[in-house]
Amino acid sequence: MLPYIAEFVGTAILIILGDGVVANVTLSKSGMKGAGSIQITFAWGLAVLIPAFIFGAASGAHFNPALTIALAAIGKFSWAMVPGYIIAQILGAFCGACIVYLLFKDQFDATEEAGTKLGVFSTGPAVRDIPRNILSEAVGTFVLVFAILGIGNVTGAGSIGLNYLLVFGIIVAVGMSLGGLTGYAINPARDLGPRLAHAILPIKGKGDSNWSYGLVVPIIGPILGGLVGALLYKVIPW
Repeated sequence: MLPYIAEFVGTAILIILGDGVVANVTLSKSGMKGAGSIQITFAWGLAVLIPAFIFGAASGAHFNPALTIALAAIGKFSWAMVPGYIIAQILGAFCGACIVYLLFKDQFDATEEAGTKLGVFSTGPAVRDIPRNILSEAVGTFVLVFAILGIGNVTGAGSIGLNYLLVFGIIVAVGMSLGGLTGYAINPARDLGPRLAHAILPIKGKGDSNWSYGLVVPIIGPILGGLVGALLYKVIPW
């Protein structure tokens, strides 16, 4: 039971901090409005780093269905635990997004742009081109999964927590380099859970939840990219 609880709570913390920084920087009447993409990118890296340190020993700190599926595909994780992990991750992301809404309700009410409100919860493309958007998410997640597995080649990294610091670097690097294309979900739960929250919560003037994008790009792209990254790592004769 502990691994599932860890995935739920860890993903909730990830979203509280990750969606929280977007709300902090983009919503009207926030004290940090306009701080910009650099703050958002670094904060998302820290949003992964903090729960990873807390829950790494308990669950492996996946917090991401694409990573969970990729690890199972190469025999580094039990397929029997995959459904429970994914459910915990999506529920955690949903709850985390609801907490962000409660904290920033006044700012949501003061913000007129529906797209800005949706952007707090979920990702979207700078230019909508579904095949290219999927490719962007796939490449970003490929880098994430391949690099996470590669960290295992760093002697002693896991024993001193260096592996989690390196994951922080991976997230920031992907965001800095590719984030302007699709918002770098690189994690189906990170997008789906908050998008569900956006659809359900009574957000003033929220507009559409853009499911035609959300049910395709941030789900298919990360899963494909994660699988390719894991399979490539496995065939390399380290």
